[in-house]
Amino acid sequence: MEPLFSIGPILAVLTPVAAVPVLISSKNENVREGWTFLAAGALFLMVVSMLPSILEGARLEFVIATLTPSLAIKLTVDALGMLFALVASFLWIVTSAYSIGYMRTLKEHSQTRYYSFFALSLFATIGVAFSGNFFTMYLFYELLSLATYPLVTHHQDKEARSSGRKYLFYILGSSIAFLIPAMLITYAYTGTLDFGSQGFMAGHGIPPKLLLLLLGMFIFGFAKCGIMPFHSWLPAAMVAPTPVSALLHAVAVVKVGVFCVIRVITGVFGTDFLSSLQYNSYLAYLAAFTILAASLIALSQDNLKRRLAFSTIGQLSYIILGAALLTRYSLTASMLHIAMHAFGKITLFFCAGAIFAASGIKNISRMVGIGKRMPWTMGAFLVGSLSVIGLPPAGGLISKWFLVLGTLESDQIFFLFVLLASSLLNAAYFLPIVYRAFFCSEEESQFENKVDEVPAWCLGPIMVTATASLILFFYPQPFLRLARQAVQTILGG
Repeated sequence: MEPLFSIGPILAVLTPVAAVPVLISSKNENVREGWTFLAAGALFLMVVSMLPSILEGARLEFVIATLTPSLAIKLTVDALGMLFALVASFLWIVTSAYSIGYMRTLKEHSQTRYYSFFALSLFATIGVAFSGNFFTMYLFYELLSLATYPLVTHHQDKEARSSGRKYLFYILGSSIAFLIPAMLITYAYTGTLDFGSQGFMAGHGIPPKLLLLLLGMFIFGFAKCGIMPFHSWLPAAMVAPTPVSALLHAVAVVKVGVFCVIRVITGVFGTDFLSSLQYNSYLAYLAAFTILAASLIALSQDNLKRRLAFSTIGQLSYIILGAALLTRYSLTASMLHIAMHAFGKITLFFCAGAIFAASGIKNISRMVGIGKRMPWTMGAFLVGSLSVIGLPPAGGLISKWFLVLGTLESDQIFFLFVLLASSLLNAAYFLPIVYRAFFCSEEESQFENKVDEVPAWCLGPIMVTATASLILFFYPQPFLRLARQAVQTILGG
């Protein structure tokens, strides 16, 4: 089906950036935060307004600029892009509410700058989701790297500056070193960068060894996906305020990375062509190694946000593994896990921030008995943990179930054992935290001050995302429908 012209994609992309001038000029914090809510709500409504057309099988397109007859900067909304945009735009609303409670409770500095770059980050994220070709996706990918740097270095201390340098070195360095050359070589051979339902690399006489090199350059160039050995930027970026860690490093930044990897596999190489080359197996084994290694490292982390960071690295490779297996179930799981993991992991990051805001505690070893002081927060932490582990009644079980079916569908029993082993490791590094919080004697606790639940602006968003994780177990729509629709377009049938 030919794409339909629509101004919806460009309006959605521009909404966050249009809010920035007001955010910068406003000296009143209530006006600034109210405008943030208005922009976030408007973005979500614009994304939702395009959902019925996408569910009916349409593709919406808006060409921003035509550079050459075969290359343009253009936006295209399809089922996969819609799934990602729904998740990111909805969670911006929730994170905006959480930011108010967190930033005000801790009396953080430079809040105007914080909200402004947050909006710019969502602008770039939606741009990636709605990119109509690889060139457009690359532009927004780089804009996201630049927009998130001030958020990562928000505290402006020595640790923040050091982490910021590592963040730019990995994120920008990898894209400049790998993505630009890969994009130029690909365009030289194919004459196009437009995504296709079965890619566009086949039939252009590209040598097989060069194809393997290009695949590696594309995957490692998107270092935001956190695949090893290009992963250490993610734990380093945990120095950012918790709302940044929550949305950008559990949803926007890292999910942009794996989203781009899915686009490369399905829209650049194409599943049939990649399967005929059998290069997907290399990527699958690399993802499996990352899953197990990151899970083992997470076990050794006492700092809660670092444990969550290494957990995220492993969970991102679930998405890459699902895409690399190239089956109907595995591709469905890969796309669905973008949403399921987002709601579960953002809940966990919210809880980590609430614990720090209420008690000043960052390390798991000091959280003994905290569930008795903060029962709602730690109850939500349990829900988020169940989702990431893949246990009922949380939505993470649905995507992991499809991934298990994908390993069976591809006759790759080794990867089934990887999934089972990693789920046990997930339980090993999450459930003891909950046990310590609720079931250890309070005499063992190390609280120096009175600890209570955080203010409603912090607690409310935690309850929303935890409840959403539970609802997604019983009603995974529309994410499941969008994932199935995207897979049907890719594989046919």
